[in-house]
Amino acid sequence: MDSGVLARVLDDVLSYGGDYRIDRLDVGRAHEDESYARIVVSAADEETLARLLMRLQAHGVNQVDPGEAVLRVAGRDGVFPEDFYSTTNLETVVRIGATWVPVEQPEMDCGLVVTNGRARTVPVSDVKAGDRVVCGASGVKVVLPLIEHSTTDNGFEFMSSAVSSEKPQSLLLRQIAAQMREVKDDGGKILWVAGPAVVHTGAAPAMVALVENGYVDVLFAGNALATHDIEAALYGTSLGVDLAAGKGVEHGHEHHIRAINTVRRAGSIADAVSQGVLGSGVMHALVTHSRRFVLVGSVRDDGPLPDVHTDVIVGQRAMRAELPGVGFAIMVATMLHSIATGNLLPASVPLVCVDINPATVTKLSDRGSSQAIGIVTDIGLFLEGLARELVPGFVAG
Repeated sequence: MDSGVLARVLDDVLSYGGDYRIDRLDVGRAHEDESYARIVVSAADEETLARLLMRLQAHGVNQVDPGEAVLRVAGRDGVFPEDFYSTTNLETVVRIGATWVPVEQPEMDCGLVVTNGRARTVPVSDVKAGDRVVCGASGVKVVLPLIEHSTTDNGFEFMSSAVSSEKPQSLLLRQIAAQMREVKDDGGKILWVAGPAVVHTGAAPAMVALVENGYVDVLFAGNALATHDIEAALYGTSLGVDLAAGKGVEHGHEHHIRAINTVRRAGSIADAVSQGVLGSGVMHALVTHSRRFVLVGSVRDDGPLPDVHTDVIVGQRAMRAELPGVGFAIMVATMLHSIATGNLLPASVPLVCVDINPATVTKLSDRGSSQAIGIVTDIGLFLEGLARELVPGFVAG
């Protein structure tokens, strides 16, 4: 009740042209008590009702008796059947015959394909003719992540979209560091999504320290982060600004494109490292410590670097391939890559978004990543503080 789910459900019923009657409502007394509502939902026609039921599942609401899943065959590549089930990022199960089958790697805005008794999310671009696709809301249930209510003043609640610019930064850093240690102790992977401000703010050494000490398992970024990181390694500048002196240098505007050209000549970032061309920086650390990275470009990119995916669908597939096993995601100073990654992640994966711009962290939660918490701060200071928490003896340069 205190999460507001019931109010949102009833609002959606009316907004989508339906009507409702509450048959039963049991309200829990304390935070840890469950509340229960049984609601009769109606609509003018079957199509409207089916769409409404799918919409309500985004709030974790399920039919009392969902029956069995309806499977239809996709008639052509890249096209779902008309009434396909549109997924959420919540934990989902599908009833196939008498068996409830968990959906592998839940992801929002996909379809559900059933193959050999297994159910998986598939984006519309990847569905193939002949795939059996779940249609309608029958035989599908979702589960909301558990909302943990803090009983102390220093509780860390991932099921909150609050944007913080005034909470004590040292407290937030300690809480994030503790969560990262816990994930690593449990054998999970830590995913980073980062923008070029990591380099512009002079925080690359902190990021390198985190890579070297095992707190970066996978990095998602664009052409810019890698380019300016390599520029800094080769020329000591980022966007032509001397990172030591904090001012522009002569011909500095050429450095990023010359850095790209150098790597293209070597063949790849890994080749540049093996040939001794690239000897420091974030990308160097990722390669030398066998950490995974996925770079996906955009239409505005210079070059790009040879490792950058220029086909965004191929880039999405590469990102999805790295998600199994991720237990924590941290997104720093990049709005578009953060939102894109949030759309790929199950709601069960806690994530933190850090940016100097409050709009970035609110947009992430507004686009469906309700598990995100936002921290508004300078990314350079944040990364250096996090490195001090996690890396013994780390001293900012």
